[in-house]
Amino acid sequence: MTMNFVTKIRAKVNIYASRKSSNLFDGSYKSIYQGNGLDFENLREYIPGDNIRDIDWKASSRSGTILVKRYVAEKKHNIMLVFDTGKKMTGHTKNLEIKKDLALNAGGILGYLAARNGDNVGAVYNRSGLIQYHQFRTGLHNIERILTIFDRENFEGGKTDLEKSLEYLAKNIKRRMVIFIISDAMGIRDVRESTLKKLTGLHDVLFVQIGDADYTDGTAYNLDKDVYIPEFITGNKKLIRMEQETRQRLDKENAGKLLKYRIISTRIDKEEEMVERIIELLEGHRYAGNR
Repeated sequence: MTMNFVTKIRAKVNIYASRKSSNLFDGSYKSIYQGNGLDFENLREYIPGDNIRDIDWKASSRSGTILVKRYVAEKKHNIMLVFDTGKKMTGHTKNLEIKKDLALNAGGILGYLAARNGDNVGAVYNRSGLIQYHQFRTGLHNIERILTIFDRENFEGGKTDLEKSLEYLAKNIKRRMVIFIISDAMGIRDVRESTLKKLTGLHDVLFVQIGDADYTDGTAYNLDKDVYIPEFITGNKKLIRMEQETRQRLDKENAGKLLKYRIISTRIDKEEEMVERIIELLEGHRYAGNR
């Protein structure tokens, strides 16, 4: 299999990693497991940002240097990519990039990092009411296969049902997972709290929110009617104010829902910020687990 997607993703990751410490970059992914299923390996000097719970105070006192316990994963982990689908994902972000493309690349980066770490990666999404499930496998060829099949899906006439995909996981997958849900603001809003409660009770859940275009920025497109929204509507000051208030209210409600279930999230509005946002997401999960 020609790994077109993986090759592009590797280039994005390498560009970012070249600007950062390689230890910090690799640790960002591994940190999502800190405190879960890890075996003690040895001691090393403390680095700002390390979990203070890992400090070995006796060894530090003897050496005169702050030392922390170093851990390694005792087994492969299960990474589940959950893609939102439907016609809304063919819409644009503020940067006029297609939301489905950003979702694809976000999942690809997460999958690439997991595969590089030797972990199992699976995926699930809803295609016009039918669940499409990719079972857990290792390796970069698995990531390429998932991305290639998802890229070929046509969501033009399909309705989204993220809830159905999450219910499928809650009912059918009992092994412990790290679940990355890749959706938008409306997707977060529509996920039932009862489903989040089930998932977060057993698994780690993180949200990657793909940003939406503004309805009133002059380039808004009505997907249902297949026409651009007229400028006399998008330029209306009252509508602009109403849109801003609606978005602020939705963001506040979503933030409250995610906070309630201790779910870390990030928002991606454009391709060029994607790797950095994903690394921030993983780091955010690490620090949340340390509190």
